[in-house]
Amino acid sequence: MATENRINFWRRNAKVPGRYPKDTKPKFNNLKTKKASSFHEFARSTNDAWDIDEEEDEDFLGSPAPTLTLTSGLHSTSRQNQQQNQADDTETGESHRLAPPRTEAQNFQDEQEEEEDAEHCEHVNGMVVKSSSEAHLNTSSVRSTLQKQQSLPVRPIIPLVARMSDQNASGAPPMTVREKSRLDKFKQLLASPNTDLEELRKHSWSGIPREVRPITWRLLSGYLPANKERRDLVLKRKRDEYFGFIEQYYHSRTDEHYKDTYRQIHIDIPRTNPLIPLFQQPAVQEVFERILFIWAIRHPASGYVQGINDLVTPFFVVFLSEFVTEDVENFEVAALPLDTQRNIEADSFWCMSKLLDGIQDNYTFAQPGIQNKVKALEELVSRIDEDIHNHFKRYEVEYLQFAFRWMNNLLMRELPLRCTIRLWDTYQAEAEGFTHFHLYVCSAFLIEWRKEILSMVDFQGLLMLLQNLPTIHWGNEEVGLLLAEAYRLKYMFADAPSHYKR
Repeated sequence: MATENRINFWRRNAKVPGRYPKDTKPKFNNLKTKKASSFHEFARSTNDAWDIDEEEDEDFLGSPAPTLTLTSGLHSTSRQNQQQNQADDTETGESHRLAPPRTEAQNFQDEQEEEEDAEHCEHVNGMVVKSSSEAHLNTSSVRSTLQKQQSLPVRPIIPLVARMSDQNASGAPPMTVREKSRLDKFKQLLASPNTDLEELRKHSWSGIPREVRPITWRLLSGYLPANKERRDLVLKRKRDEYFGFIEQYYHSRTDEHYKDTYRQIHIDIPRTNPLIPLFQQPAVQEVFERILFIWAIRHPASGYVQGINDLVTPFFVVFLSEFVTEDVENFEVAALPLDTQRNIEADSFWCMSKLLDGIQDNYTFAQPGIQNKVKALEELVSRIDEDIHNHFKRYEVEYLQFAFRWMNNLLMRELPLRCTIRLWDTYQAEAEGFTHFHLYVCSAFLIEWRKEILSMVDFQGLLMLLQNLPTIHWGNEEVGLLLAEAYRLKYMFADAPSHYKR
């Protein structure tokens, strides 16, 4: 907005982010509020604040970062969270006993709200402050999300990390003949003196069996050599090199030059998959802190950027699954031998580094890689489905408003973790999976919700739909169909402009 008199959607001069001025405080008892039909109407009717006064900002950022050891970095945070949870349980225990039983749809609704809180809450002077517009939007989105879930057929809850049919673990059904044949083929390829990587990619495109996924990911990411005799030596050298970085650099996290980077990492890690118990364990959070901090200081062109924390999780879960026969999402990592924990950490660091090497322009200043990809997505969708594209234009929905996260987090915020792992099987099998092919996956993902998108006739409803797509019950079957559609689009629109491949 050019003039000072126009209401700015993104910034306000409020004392605290998210607080309504007295004269504009909404009346929540008025249930017949008019929906905004365009972005500008929505902006005029929305009061949001992101500024913090300079004095408050200095108080928040000026406190010195504590010196942490490798083993105790987040134990204090964990104890505080436990004490807070106990206090909350005490206060609400009576109301819980009197409350009626909750339905599955209500439980899912609560999980969605908790996830949105983790993403959009800010910490100011030790207090959690939520954006007022987010609170307002969540109120209206609850009904649409609940109605959407109630309209879906009832399906059994799928484990968070992987479907039981996709793993050979306790309680899993026996593998089919086809699955056994595929697993044998993978084992044969991996056992050869020099693994044929092209053949391995060909078989990995349609999914990698759980038993051989860790070694396959190490090979396809370029972390391990194809020569079998060299693998053990390379693993030892790279793992030693990583922990050499820890000894050399990790103590500098409290230095003036790096304390802001470490502070942001420390804030973001508890928000990483907050509904999965595995990632709330202090031992796991300390691992993520070390991985992200070391990567950030070794890549000063970008440093740490929010969203990179999500990219560690698939590698960590896959390499952890090599040593776990039960549900990974509930496994206690501290129970593993220390050497095993160190190996998982080092392998996760190097494979994440290999991934980020190919998309680092997504995280450099002004994030030009993401800007280019979002623009390419817009042009591609305009050719694939003109109705959706014109619908967005009519209601002033910008692709950047929803697709930025799709590119920044590689759809990890839109899909369950089990689906991300399956998706990355194919991404690593594709020559430019995380860049070029991801664009077509995003296009297919958008078109998947064509009916729902075209039924929304206001800016607010469209944006809330695109930011809360109901994929909680998705599994390998849905991801497989999504990838097949992306493959079809890739070859139907093979004459796409060259900037699509950036």
